[in-house]
Amino acid sequence: MSVKKTIEVSPIKVAKAVFWAFLGIRKKSDHVADIESLTLKQIIIGGIIGGALFVGSVLLLVKFATG
Repeated sequence: MSVKKTIEVSPIKVAKAVFWAFLGIRKKSDHVADIESLTLKQIIIGGIIGGALFVGSVLLLVKFATG
């Protein structure tokens, strides 16, 4: 039986990992470190929040450009 060690990860680290994943630019060492420290739940929540912020920003930009 293996015991999974829990590591506390800051929301800033999750946001940084999601941001670089959106851009598609990552160092392999950073990718491996994120896989080892982040949980799937953190990545999914970060991705949803990041996607919502992106869509909101684009909509706001379009509103200012056309209004």
